[in-house]
Amino acid sequence: MQYYSLHHNAPKVSFSEAVIKGLAPDKGLYFPETITPLPDSFFENIETLDEVEIGYQTIKQFVGDEIPETELREILKDVLSFEFPVVDISENIGTLELFHGPTMAFKDVGARFMARCLGYFNKNNENKVTVLVATSGDTGGAVAQGFLGVKGVDVVILYPSGKVSDIQERQLTTLGQNITALEVDGVFDDCQDMVKKAFLDTSITDHMQLTSANSINIARWLPQLFYFVFAYKQLKSKGKDIVFSVPSGNFGNICAGIVASKLGLPVKHFVASTNVNDTVVRYMDTEKYEPTASKATISNAMDVGNPSNFIRIQQLFNNNFNSLKNDFSAYSFDDSLTKEAMKEIYKKSNYIADPHGAVGYLGLKSYGLNENEYGIFLETAHPVKFLDIVENTLDLNVEIPKQIQKVLNKEKVSIKTNDYSKLKEFLLS
Repeated sequence: MQYYSLHHNAPKVSFSEAVIKGLAPDKGLYFPETITPLPDSFFENIETLDEVEIGYQTIKQFVGDEIPETELREILKDVLSFEFPVVDISENIGTLELFHGPTMAFKDVGARFMARCLGYFNKNNENKVTVLVATSGDTGGAVAQGFLGVKGVDVVILYPSGKVSDIQERQLTTLGQNITALEVDGVFDDCQDMVKKAFLDTSITDHMQLTSANSINIARWLPQLFYFVFAYKQLKSKGKDIVFSVPSGNFGNICAGIVASKLGLPVKHFVASTNVNDTVVRYMDTEKYEPTASKATISNAMDVGNPSNFIRIQQLFNNNFNSLKNDFSAYSFDDSLTKEAMKEIYKKSNYIADPHGAVGYLGLKSYGLNENEYGIFLETAHPVKFLDIVENTLDLNVEIPKQIQKVLNKEKVSIKTNDYSKLKEFLLS
């Protein structure tokens, strides 16, 4: 499998090169040269397959022969060591819980997969790789945990000061070892811009190997397709058309879901559900892509004004707007509507949704399901990650899971920065 840059001005690379480079030299995102549908028998017999087998069959073409089958299966066994249950909310709506991993967020799978791939590629290499990543919330903690102690890898995480939850901040600032957190005076887009700038700065890259663990990296992005196939396995017996509503910030998760559909996964429609950061929602109305500065919300992991992965979604539809519009919708909701949705879900089903899941639920309501459709919204983080918002909105106490308890009393350690020159100085020090 070869990967090419979506800016079409860089050499094609292998899977391992794309993982290690993160971003192409021409600033473009890497994209697989081909996506070959799986045989019909895979989906016909999916109930008989376990998660590791599903993961292997769906990811192997993207990895190619660069990781032998035995090692790839071992990586997947480690990565997929927790549950991904679908929970019914109402007669035709359910939620896919993606928060049963070590940092209780959906990004655990991608971060762990990438860390183990990078560890495999780097096992006989004496040169260090520095993973440079921007986070609007859960990416930082998942990447920190996934790469903790990985040989030959240092991790530098940029996060916007005061714009992640307390628990999210603790998960990325308290681990130590090979993990360093940089607290940026700005918004997520500032962090992401600084990361992209560093990748293109030869005065840095001539002296060190940088890679990204944001969803711009194919090893972080592609494994997210597993979620959609796992959901289908659980829902197939319902015999209904499936509509996925995905809380969307950088649009990597929903993009991976669309890759799953290109592999042959039966999906009726994809709904991108966003907060007030509505760049894609406006694009779907006007066909004009006009990114804006991100705005802070209670669903902070989606506070992205210029989502990196939307260009991949456009490529998956061959840059045909009408084709995209046929299979993909986008809706935007403010914090007030999000809180009302949290209350509605709890009143109807006694289910505690976090703000991101609530936005996904609202997306299904706006889409308007018919009696032959079953809607799934992705619950991307445990409600404890947004403790104050959830408890104040629903007037209840959320039990603190053991994964979270262990970071609550640890001391936060971060380096404050406010501009690119300080990031550069740190990387070269």
